[in-house]
Amino acid sequence: MGESVAEATITSWLKEVGDTIDMDDPVLEIATDKVDSEVPSEVDGVLIERCFNVDDVVQVGEVVAILEIDGDESETESAVSAEDEKLTEDEQKAVEQVEQTIAIVKDAVQPVLSSGDRFYSPLVKNIAKAEGVSPEALDAIVGTGKDGRVTKNDILDYIQNNDNNQNKAVVKEEQPVVESKPVEKVKTEAPAQISNGEDEIIEMTRMGKLVANHMVDSLQKSAHVQSFIEADVTNIWNWRKKAKASFLKRDGENLTFTPIFMEVIAKSLRDYPMMNISLQGESIIKKKNINLGMAAALPDGNLIVPVIKNADQLNLVGMTKQVNDLAQRARMNKLKPDEIQGGTYTVTNVGSFGSIMGTPIINQPQVGILALGAIRKVPAVIETPEGDFIGIRYKMFLSHSYDHRVVNGALGGMFVKAVKDYLEAWDVNREI
Repeated sequence: MGESVAEATITSWLKEVGDTIDMDDPVLEIATDKVDSEVPSEVDGVLIERCFNVDDVVQVGEVVAILEIDGDESETESAVSAEDEKLTEDEQKAVEQVEQTIAIVKDAVQPVLSSGDRFYSPLVKNIAKAEGVSPEALDAIVGTGKDGRVTKNDILDYIQNNDNNQNKAVVKEEQPVVESKPVEKVKTEAPAQISNGEDEIIEMTRMGKLVANHMVDSLQKSAHVQSFIEADVTNIWNWRKKAKASFLKRDGENLTFTPIFMEVIAKSLRDYPMMNISLQGESIIKKKNINLGMAAALPDGNLIVPVIKNADQLNLVGMTKQVNDLAQRARMNKLKPDEIQGGTYTVTNVGSFGSIMGTPIINQPQVGILALGAIRKVPAVIETPEGDFIGIRYKMFLSHSYDHRVVNGALGGMFVKAVKDYLEAWDVNREI
C-alpha cells in the first residue's frame, strides 16, 4: 500500500461470491488518503467469501476476501475430515500444525476490540492495561481520531485528568472548608448554521474530508513560518519560448515551467540537505533521497500530490516526462498508491490560478513547502556597468513555508534564496 499507509476504505466490489477469477483480475476497489486503486487477484480461483462490505475501513494486513484454489481444498478437507477416512499419524500431526497456524493468523488479523466491539489499537490497549483502565472506562473515553477512535493522546489525557482529580480530592480534605457563592460559567458556543429553502447543502467528498483533516493536523503539529523572495525569471522565460517547439518535436513532450522549477528546487535541496528532513518525536530523520511532491488540482476541485522520486538524479528531459505523466494520470485518477507516498519536500504552483503568492500548509511529515507565484511582466531596475536602467522583466514571488521547530529563519531564508539564485542564473544558451 505504500509507505505510511495504515488503512484503506473499500469503495466497491468488482466480483461476486461464486465468480471465477483469473490471476491479475481486479477483485475490488479501495481508496487510501488521496488515491483510488484496484486490488488484483494474485492467483486463479473462485471467490467464496467477502470479509468486508463497501465503505468499510480495512487495516493493512487484514484479510479482505477468500479464494478457493484448485487442489488446495481437496487436500485440506481430506486432512481435517477424520470421519471420511482414517488419517495416518504423520498426517494427523500435519493437520494439527495447519490448525495452529490458522489460529495464529486469525488472531493476528482480528482487530483489537473492547467489550463493546469498539475498535482500539494495540498501543491504546497496552496503555490501558498498564495504567489499570477498565474496559468500561475505556469505552467511555471520547475519541478524537478517525471515526471517533481513541488515540494515544486521548487515553493519556484521560489518565492525567484522572490523576489530577484524585490530587484535588486529597487537597480538599486537608484544607478548611470556606463557604462561597458559586460562580456561574458562561458557555460561548458558535451558533449553529441554519439553512433556508433557498440554500444548497453539499456533502463534502471523502477526499475533501481527508485533505481537510490533514491540513488542520499539520497546522496543529508544526510551527508554520514563511519567507518570501522575488525572482527574476526573464532568462527562463526567453529560453523556454525559444526551446519549447523543438523540444516538442524531438521528445513529444510539452515543456512547461514546472519541470524547470523542479530541477532548480532539487539542486537547492541538495545544497541544503537539512530542508530534506522529517521530524519523528524528538528525532530528526535526514532523508537520503530527494523525492519532490508536486501538488496538483483535480477537475473536481480536490488536491493530490504525486511524488517525483529521486528528482535530483533526473535531467530536464526526464523531469519533464515525469511531471507530464504524473499530472496527466492524476487528472484521470490513475495514480498508484506508492506514487503519492514517500515525498520529502513539496512544491505547489499557486500561480497557475493567478495568485502572485501564498502561504501553503506543510505536507506532513515534511518540514517545508514552496509556493510558486504567477510570472508577471513588470517594470524593474536593471543594473549594468554603465549604470541603472528601467526595463521590462518577468518576475515571480517564491513563498517558503517551513516548520520552525526544526528549521530556523536563516536556513529557511537561505534555501529559498538558493532557489532564486539558480533561477536567475539560468543559461540562455543551454542545450537540452
